[in-house]
Amino acid sequence: MALFGTDGVRGVANVDLTAELAVDLAIAAAHVLGEIGTFAGHRPKAIVGQDSRASGDFLEAAVVAGLTSAGVDVYRVGVLPTPAVAFLVKESCADLGVMISASHNPMPDNGIKFFAKGGDKLADQVEAQIEKRLGEPWDRPTGLNVGRIIFDETAAERYITHLLSTIETKLTGLKVIVDCANGASSTVAPSVYQRAGATVTAISATPTGWNINENCGSTHLESLISEVEKTGADIGIAHDGDADRCLLVASNGDVIDGDYILNILATSWLEEGKLNKKTVVGTVMSNLGFIKSMESLGIKFEKTAVGDRYVLEKMLENDYTLGGEQSGHVIMRQFSNTGDGLLTALQVMQIVAKSKKSLLDLATTMKKYPQILINIKNVKKERFASSEKINSAILLAEKELGARGRVLVRASGTEALVRVMVEADDLNIAKSTADSLAQLVKSELQ
Repeated sequence: MALFGTDGVRGVANVDLTAELAVDLAIAAAHVLGEIGTFAGHRPKAIVGQDSRASGDFLEAAVVAGLTSAGVDVYRVGVLPTPAVAFLVKESCADLGVMISASHNPMPDNGIKFFAKGGDKLADQVEAQIEKRLGEPWDRPTGLNVGRIIFDETAAERYITHLLSTIETKLTGLKVIVDCANGASSTVAPSVYQRAGATVTAISATPTGWNINENCGSTHLESLISEVEKTGADIGIAHDGDADRCLLVASNGDVIDGDYILNILATSWLEEGKLNKKTVVGTVMSNLGFIKSMESLGIKFEKTAVGDRYVLEKMLENDYTLGGEQSGHVIMRQFSNTGDGLLTALQVMQIVAKSKKSLLDLATTMKKYPQILINIKNVKKERFASSEKINSAILLAEKELGARGRVLVRASGTEALVRVMVEADDLNIAKSTADSLAQLVKSELQ
């Protein structure tokens, strides 16, 4: 089984993802990037950040040890969002970046994500080379050639300044609740929204190392919805553990997911002439209602596999400016080549402020198809692709739904589960179809 998933290497910290593996990954990454010319002609430099998990401390130490032993100078930036690390790699002309985070996964998990020079995620073939080189014998540098460790105290402020530079309209008058998932955005998110002019209340913004994503953040919206409804806030913002995602809550408690967010951004950018080639990139998980909304506006929809890296590849290939996922990863290439939950929230709030319309009014220009998503855990997901019985059932369900809906069954690239997603113009039909497929998947892959 491949070590790298759709978003780096993930697993239970100190079981699947050990300090020894982290050291080896860092060394192999330094060797591969050095050999393909990334370090040519200068002393290499890396940016290393982490989210708020307790296990991030020993994994960061291991990554830093591996990089410096391979001759790379490391600039530690502490607990910051994943998109901050991507930005800092580009802004400081670093040769690579490493983010230690398992994003929205539960606290016991952790992960290691690599960024290439320029702040982009590593290509699949580069990750494959790193995996192949793990644990190989190597000549170790000595003396002046070993790397040094520097703590960059200005990193957070530079990231905040970058975010604020992307908006031109003050957010004065907007009352905002932000759920920081007790994660990497707990300090910077409330600060940047306040400095942009909004009145901000932060919840789940006291990380302990053990409470990241625990009944909070973008995967547990109940507390945020309750707080928005109770306080009469204009907007609720939910980030995940590493803040590369953003989901929103309207003043009436309705959830505004990534498809709604893309619809709001695309509609506004089309009116302003900023939507390059009048195209938006989404994934196979994008809601059919969003796709139909884009078609009604004359906007082309391009589809990719799940994963913001694949969305970005399509955007770079065709010079598109806007893309993202239903989960809240949104990429705006004029500002960044990675999903950035804080950037996304700022851009949507700017549209609310400029248009003088509520978030709910902006969202209801799109009619979402009922969607049922079932995660089947504790199954042998590696057997999914070869199951003729499951594949036949999927084909039959697709035939029965026809143009009224669609089916997607896929093994997760980041977690040990299989996802069943069914959309239909009728909720009951979507639910019965999804339940039937989920039962089959569970029985076949036990």
